[in-house]
Amino acid sequence: MPDKSLISHTETLSYYSLLLKAFLLDNHPLLFFDEEFIAARADGAAEAYDTAIRIGRFHPEAEELARETLYRGLHFSPFDTLVRILWIEFPQEVEQTDARITAFCLLPYCRDILANYELTDDFASTPAYDRLYTELVGTVQILLEDGV
Repeated sequence: MPDKSLISHTETLSYYSLLLKAFLLDNHPLLFFDEEFIAARADGAAEAYDTAIRIGRFHPEAEELARETLYRGLHFSPFDTLVRILWIEFPQEVEQTDARITAFCLLPYCRDILANYELTDDFASTPAYDRLYTELVGTVQILLEDGV
């Protein structure tokens, strides 16, 4: 009889969960350990793929539909925005090689600001993005001055 811990570990390592984990690590690191979120998204992507194949779609189109399901709502990344802010606005204070680590540390302090915006996939192309960017620059400046 197979070990149950091995089965559950294997289930979490599906193709789509691995894709999503890699994406989250780079763009949404605070979601990287949210196994429920990852499992739900991976299951949804696999289901989208299976449904597309069952109705006669070819692999490339089915894969595209699966990836749309997998990454929906994740195309805009507050983490990436903080990294860009550090690179552009604070190059003297934060080395470019340290920007991702610093952004990861700053991200929890920015949650209240981020909560004021509807962070859709196309958020970076909206006028609200400029307001968010400005707010984040001010917040980052204060946090860096305070030694956070």
